[in-house]
Amino acid sequence: MFQNYLNRLNEINSISQESQEQLLEYTSVRKINKGEFILENGEVCKHIYFVNKGFVRIFYYKNGKDITEWFANENQFFFSIASYFENSPSRLIIEAVEDCEIIQLSKYGIDKLRNINIEIANLILQCISGSLIFSQKRMDSIQFETAIQRYNNLLAEQPKILNKVSLQHIASFLGITHETLSRIRAKI
Repeated sequence: MFQNYLNRLNEINSISQESQEQLLEYTSVRKINKGEFILENGEVCKHIYFVNKGFVRIFYYKNGKDITEWFANENQFFFSIASYFENSPSRLIIEAVEDCEIIQLSKYGIDKLRNINIEIANLILQCISGSLIFSQKRMDSIQFETAIQRYNNLLAEQPKILNKVSLQHIASFLGITHETLSRIRAKI
């Protein structure tokens, strides 16, 4: 059950068998049904999550509108960054778009292990660096790419996305209206 998870961690930064076993002490599995929330609005994020099976959507509400921030596929990590690091209520909501098997690593465990294990400290540093780089690329995409480029990039990165979420969710993720997305799709 944990092999994909451990393989993905090793891709980020290689860790020994001993370090893997230490991480697994603070790792648990949650089965989440389609439509259920992994993290609710106002809840403090106390885990870094990994999609072992399924697909999730990360979103928030702004002026009564549902805005999609990201989608996480199998073998991807996700969490509410500000809530996790500031120990504050999350504005982000994380929802299972499909039945999911989520692996979660507790913040308590990470904080404990990174202080005593250099491999785990380096792994966490690489994870955080990757998250920051990803966030910067996402912002650059919104700022500098056209809507058509963003749509094509999304399809290239997650080709099955049209079968998983509504066009409204895709449009909000791309930062465009549903009507604009319809026009883009008609041209392609």
